[in-house]
Order: sequence, then C-alpha cells, then structure tokens
Amino acid sequence: MTGTDAMATSIDVLSTLALRGVLVEIADEFRTLTGLSFAATYKSTNASLNLIAQGATADMTIITREAIDRLVRDGVIVAGSTADLAQSGVGIAVRAGAPKPDIGTVAALKRTLLETKSIAFSRLGASGIHFAHVIERLGIAEEVRRKAHISDAYVGELTARGEAEMAVQQISELMPVAGIDIVGPLPDEVQKISVFAGGIFRTARNPGGAEKLISYLAEPRLAPVLIRKGLEPVRPAIRT
Repeated sequence: MTGTDAMATSIDVLSTLALRGVLVEIADEFRTLTGLSFAATYKSTNASLNLIAQGATADMTIITREAIDRLVRDGVIVAGSTADLAQSGVGIAVRAGAPKPDIGTVAALKRTLLETKSIAFSRLGASGIHFAHVIERLGIAEEVRRKAHISDAYVGELTARGEAEMAVQQISELMPVAGIDIVGPLPDEVQKISVFAGGIFRTARNPGGAEKLISYLAEPRLAPVLIRKGLEPVRPAIRT
C-alpha cells in the first residue's frame, strides 16, 4: 500500500479520555462499514490544547465544546465541521468492594471529602478543574489538596491500586478502570455536565475520513453505546 493509499484509509484522532471507551468499541464496526480505520491519541482537553498550541495536529479532535469553539475562532478547526457527540457528568469511585460513602447531597459530599484519607483527581482535565472549583466553593480546598493524588490519566487506576481511597473524574473515564466501583455522580448543585464535540483540523490530511467518523459518532443509534460507557446523548438545550 502506498503512503497516499494509507493516508486515505486511516484517520488520525486526538481525543479526550472521556470518549476512549466509545472509540475502542466502535472501531471494528466503523472499519467494516466504511473501510476506514483510525488511530487515536488520548489526552485531557487541556492537555490536547497545550499540544495544539505547540503545533500538534491530526485529522480531527474530540474535546469539550468550549474548546472546539475556541479552536474554530482561532482558525485551527474548520468552521462547520463540528458536531456535538456526547455529554458526561463528574462522578466519584472507590476501590472495588470498599464501602460506598454518602455523596447524595452537598452536605454529605463535603463530609465525605473531609473524612476520606486520600483522593485522586486530575489537574488538567475538565473534571479536575471543576472539582477544584467545587472544593473551593465548599470551603475545604486546603484540606482536600493536602491529601490529593494528582494524575492526568485515568485517576481511578490510583484508587484501584490502593494509592487513593477515592477518585473523582468524568464517569465515562472511571468506567473503563478495573478494580473500582462507581459511587455515583456529584450532587446536581455542584455537578458540571461537559459536552464533547468533534471537529476537523484545517491541516487535516484526511478530512473526508474525519468527516465520516464524526458523522458516525453523532448518529442517534449510538446512544446505547454511549450509555454503556458512562456518557449520554447530548441534550440540545444543554451547552456547558
């Protein structure tokens, strides 16, 4: 196969960790239906933005809607090429088999965060940035940060290994991790629903393939896959 042929049948994707489970699951069917394959690099949205600012590119990216819109304004992503793909809230997990703490109300969440001995969350991910705001709002930021374990990959892995009692991340980023149990989402009053969108780079080598993959991921029939992976179809009225 020549380089040109390989380029035409492969798609380079820079994706948020939140969609990793979905992309892994649909890869074979997408290849069967379209004859196209894709290779994905998974980073948090902010880590992806840092890479893009340093000159990194791909055929397409999947990051938060706010970040996509910013890249469209900057001329990095093609205007009109974007689509909302999924949304997800922030949740908490504990090591598999451990007692599940009460996080059903803001007061219970605050109490649980103060009582836990250690907690893992991300620095650059949308969930980690939001959680930093939550603990500031609750007035417990200093106490929580003293016992924090920071990771910009799947923070649930730290909890699975026993390095942190609790993990906070997008529910879709907790679900793929073996060895943890998801306690549930943050209470509505301190929850943030992030919308993830796809868009095509202006410098894409295979924009046609990228367009097909974005269209495939946006199909309503994919809703059961999203739900299995801790995501939801995007609700039109919600833009966060």
